[in-house]
Amino acid sequence: MRNTVKLAIACAMLSLGWAVAAPSGTVYTANERDGSVSQVDLASGQVVTVKLDIVPHNVQVSPDGKWLLATGMPAHGGHQGHGGHGGGGGLLEVFSTTGFDQPLFTLPAGDHPAHVVTDQAGKRAFVTDSAADEVQVFDLDTRSRVGAVKTGKFPHGLRLSPDGKTLYVANMKSNSVSVIDTERAAEVARIPVGKAPVQVGFAPGGNEAYVSLSGENRLGIIDTATRKLVAKLPVGRLPIQMYATPDGKQLYVANQGSTSQPDDRVSVIDPAARKVLATLTTGKGAHGVAISRDGAYAFVSNIEAGTFSVIDTASRQVIATHHVGAGPNGISYRPD
Repeated sequence: MRNTVKLAIACAMLSLGWAVAAPSGTVYTANERDGSVSQVDLASGQVVTVKLDIVPHNVQVSPDGKWLLATGMPAHGGHQGHGGHGGGGGLLEVFSTTGFDQPLFTLPAGDHPAHVVTDQAGKRAFVTDSAADEVQVFDLDTRSRVGAVKTGKFPHGLRLSPDGKTLYVANMKSNSVSVIDTERAAEVARIPVGKAPVQVGFAPGGNEAYVSLSGENRLGIIDTATRKLVAKLPVGRLPIQMYATPDGKQLYVANQGSTSQPDDRVSVIDPAARKVLATLTTGKGAHGVAISRDGAYAFVSNIEAGTFSVIDTASRQVIATHHVGAGPNGISYRPD
């Protein structure tokens, strides 16, 4: 199964061509509908898609760019004999970014692993287990699970604060965001936010956090000092992921819509002014968002279209579309 590696060259440019020089670096997508991960070299347009032992829901590049972490359920059902906490079938797989045809190691991750992030040193990984209502904590050096933190109901997306001290976790079924102290590995607050929060994000300075309210078609803004919701802004249908540019002046929100009626728009928000600056069309089922280190580009996975879009953040135009595996969900970026 691991040897079924599909190599394709795909770089579909818009008729207007590149508005600026082509970005460099690599984008990874978790292709949930065909159990694969795609690796895209942005400069050449080369796409490598590899079948996994799991059906990946989310991927995340480690801060040093050496590892790619993926979470999901086994591709062929049942537990694969890895043992561990809870007897669940979900897995965390860790790959080298220099060759991810085989995982470096695999760890059991509960009954319904959703998203994964690491700490700033890349030593610990945090995985939401939606079935157990907890965030699982893994030591990547010892390759072991070292604890779990209870959250609200059905935790899904999570992100690390810019200072690395807290995790914010979107609890879809309790309409709240859990705040977790990363050193203590404990929930220190739970913030009511609105209907069906899916994912969170942060302002670069850490003074605000953002949460997609998929049940309201709005974006919530949280004051991280008071840990209170301070504003809501209308966006597209069923917003999922969001990411701010490094200067904090733009926030990109992907609006997925439903499977039967997918949305294909990205809302670009000025967080300080509390207003929508632009609405861009990407592809059907706009879902995941990543931003380049310099903030020049945003990358949006389009789950129904089987693509991801490259957006020039200066002109706010889609400048390229790359075809990847089926149902690209999570997305992550690695600079050169």
